[in-house]
Amino acid sequence: MVDKIPASTAMSVLVVDDESGMRSFLKKALSKRFALVEVAGSVEEAEQLRSRCHFDLLIVDISLPGRDGIEWHEALDMDTRRSDVIFMTGFADMETAIRALRAGAVDFILKPFRLEQMMQAVDRCIERRLLRRENLLLRREVAHTHPNTIIGNSAAMAEVKSVIGRVAATNAVVLIEGESGTGKELVARSLHQMSGRSGSFVAVNCGAIAPELLESELFGHVAGAFTGARGAREGLFSFASGGTIFLDEIGEMPLQMQTALLRVLEQRTIRPVGSEKESPVDVRVVAATNRELQLEVEEGRFRRDLYYRLNVLNIRIPSLKERPEDVVDLVHFFTRQLATELGLREVAWSHEDLQVMQRYDWPGNIRELRNLVERCLLLGKPPAEYWRSQETPVAEAPAGAGYPDDMELKEVERLHVLQVVAAQEGNKSAAARVLGVSRKTLDRKFKEWGQEGGC
Repeated sequence: MVDKIPASTAMSVLVVDDESGMRSFLKKALSKRFALVEVAGSVEEAEQLRSRCHFDLLIVDISLPGRDGIEWHEALDMDTRRSDVIFMTGFADMETAIRALRAGAVDFILKPFRLEQMMQAVDRCIERRLLRRENLLLRREVAHTHPNTIIGNSAAMAEVKSVIGRVAATNAVVLIEGESGTGKELVARSLHQMSGRSGSFVAVNCGAIAPELLESELFGHVAGAFTGARGAREGLFSFASGGTIFLDEIGEMPLQMQTALLRVLEQRTIRPVGSEKESPVDVRVVAATNRELQLEVEEGRFRRDLYYRLNVLNIRIPSLKERPEDVVDLVHFFTRQLATELGLREVAWSHEDLQVMQRYDWPGNIRELRNLVERCLLLGKPPAEYWRSQETPVAEAPAGAGYPDDMELKEVERLHVLQVVAAQEGNKSAAARVLGVSRKTLDRKFKEWGQEGGC
């Protein structure tokens, strides 16, 4: 039945038909399935509508006043012809059907038709479009995980790539260290991609999972292990079997879980919560932190034995400030990537824009650079112009500006976090994204400092 057709709330459709009754009929029916439904009674009206927004699906009557629907669709630019099209007609013959198919029609419906016929055709279009989107996402994921996406030819990044190449094929634990936003997960993915391991790459943010749930998430649980555990559930270590598990923000892991992780690393077995049995597991562990784990050990917040077990092979990713020569390559890469993702025209930044970006310190590292490029593309403003339009242009910070040399690291961290939160107008969630930490971590920091504020 028609009601079984899945809703497509993220898609848009344009109906072009000179019969007002048909336009009203289809708009009412399609509004239950699409986020946006527009109707037009002529090619001219349709042109005006499509100049204002993109349509995933066009439902077009062939017999339109002045210009038939097939001729109009054939004349559309290639960007618009990426829309799927269903043609309708009350006067069909073989020649017309062939013309419609050659024009790129995905379906051809004779009038009069039942609503179910139309919805079945629409459903096929939705499935085709969702499949294309899924394939595009998969291609992007493959491109994202490919080691060649580690951008940068500086001496510092050449060393990182060299280390990845030397250690990828081993099964040894790797600890990746670096500031937030430097690309630690990308390095972990590259290690997995080059390792030859056949299993999955599973990423876990240890700071984003409630401590009381972390053990169950990692190792799974049996039915009845705790309140609400109605059935058994496999953990992420099991899902990563034969592959790699990436434990991001390992410094956020509670001490109790650190003990459990140490046992897994030493015995290569896992025990689901509530179970008496241990199961062998073949998983390569890659951990990452933006903290000084050695300092965490000295202050009793991280197990010394786990630190030494994780720190078998160490990869330190330099901050973007340490490799300004890579900024231009990163800008070009993100400009191409984001222009494609956003459906925008790729732009060529001026020499002034590139110079301004090279002079900036990038406290948010690569994540901040990517966000700036995306913002400038969306706003249509070059970076130099965008920064000039801000009240406090970060690109023009005075030379030598920073924190006093005798200031403790904790205080530097506190001041920097407060500065980022203020820059995000008190929005802690946005600030957490810029800083590369979880909102939960940010709330904990504010609690430690005895400060409130933000939202």
